[in-house]
Amino acid sequence: MNEEVKEPTVEEAAVVDETTEEEELSPWYYFFSQGCGWCKKSTPVVNELNDSGHDILILDLAEPDNQALANELKGEYKVQCGTPWFINADTGKQICGFRDKDVLEKWLDGEDIPAPPKATGPPPKLPFQGATGKEETAWKKEYNQWLEDNSHMPDAFQKQTKSASELIDGPRPKSDPPKPPMPMGPEGANVTNEVIDKWGEDMKLWQKENDHLPNMQPVDRIIQSVKQRRDQMKNQQSGAPSGNMNNPQIKTLTTKVQSLEKKMDKLMNHLGIR
Repeated sequence: MNEEVKEPTVEEAAVVDETTEEEELSPWYYFFSQGCGWCKKSTPVVNELNDSGHDILILDLAEPDNQALANELKGEYKVQCGTPWFINADTGKQICGFRDKDVLEKWLDGEDIPAPPKATGPPPKLPFQGATGKEETAWKKEYNQWLEDNSHMPDAFQKQTKSASELIDGPRPKSDPPKPPMPMGPEGANVTNEVIDKWGEDMKLWQKENDHLPNMQPVDRIIQSVKQRRDQMKNQQSGAPSGNMNNPQIKTLTTKVQSLEKKMDKLMNHLGIR
């Protein structure tokens, strides 16, 4: 005797559909790094987009798991980028570097965002004040060639670029300033107060020699900023709270928690747990 096949009721079908439709994790990733100036401009824009309903995961490359994820995506899509870096993990559509909100919205709409034009390199170093006429003439020739090589750059670049005569006729340092006391990377957290203070004394001598230069900051304020940055790096390495967590950092943590919650919900749905 054949068993009667019972068709699910409308209510039962609705329950089945509800349990099988799993919420997909966001494929929109924003990778940033501590101390990255362009990241500090990008993070508020990303937070604003998330507040308006988007779901961009904010990932700090200081965390090994995020670094591994970034390397995996770079290998998969054969891209190279520092930070800030935006990528759709499903499609590979990416943006390398800071972009304004309207460009990020186009990226979120699935558009291909072309890389902005790049300069051929930094301009030749301006001669020190007191350089010979021959040195200045040679520099002008090299600088004008650099301008010609970068004629493809957008209007914003051209407007902020001065002519060779403007630079030569303006105030110039007599020598290079003393080398900053904090190396790049984790080693900067180990710089002592004595090393920073010694650099500060050298910096005061350099400023005195170059007191014709405008807008120089007081050395004591610079030393204080360097020490604060050193202490922040120490806190990050030790995992201790810095005591001045700002709103973007809080939102970053919130986004990560929300992402983890989504992953747990997806796993529980898959296992049939309610």
